[in-house]
Amino acid sequence: MTDAVLYDLRPDGIAILTINRPDTRNALGREVREGLRAAWARFEGDAAARIAILTGAGEKAFCAGGDLKEMVETGMKVPPRDMFPLPYDNLELSKPTIAAVNGVAFAGGWMIAQACDLCVASTAAKFAITEVKVGRGSPWAAPLIHMIPQRIMMEIILTGKPITAQRAYEIGLVNRLAEPADVLECAISLALEVLEGAPLSVRAGRETVMLATEMGRGAALQAARAAHEVAYNSGDAQEGPRAFAEKRKPVWRGE
Repeated sequence: MTDAVLYDLRPDGIAILTINRPDTRNALGREVREGLRAAWARFEGDAAARIAILTGAGEKAFCAGGDLKEMVETGMKVPPRDMFPLPYDNLELSKPTIAAVNGVAFAGGWMIAQACDLCVASTAAKFAITEVKVGRGSPWAAPLIHMIPQRIMMEIILTGKPITAQRAYEIGLVNRLAEPADVLECAISLALEVLEGAPLSVRAGRETVMLATEMGRGAALQAARAAHEVAYNSGDAQEGPRAFAEKRKPVWRGE
């Protein structure tokens, strides 16, 4: 790990990953990319880490995107497939993630926020896919069609103009809004709500959402049934109804 990306695992199983380059608006330079890759690997490999929150240091930027200066210096054309560490894309993650967008999320910043399962944003945050402004591309935005309407997606990509956090919330990109000083706490609160659920059920539920975005109705239903087999056959599947009947909080074992 480097100080470009900080990793903090709380006792409750929430891992907080912080892009720590506020002087460059947390842009995705080499150090940040390497730090993110290491942090995500640490999260996935840590049995005590059950959910991750990705945020940025400072108040101005979550992440301003790729390092354009680096692109000029290297004469970069098509970025390598694994250049930017993306959860559930070129990184294998099996646990849920939340983006806590504390400031601007432009270009690659939008990309990494979009890649997370859930998103909490500061009321002062702004989102933009700005690639058309600098002659670059945003192929990573393709899955966005499963999150927001086509006409809105088209306008955002073709104009490159920022939208407010309120607008992002209205179109379904953002789950919750919070005052600037409360973004991380809001994300933690959401994470704790997820952690209240049985771990195997949460995992199967997450898989179901992703299956439903990639398959037709019939195939998704069949795949979702298979994804839930482990949860149904677990001890937690007996503990949940038992705790409900006994009017107590369930004790999840994840097995």
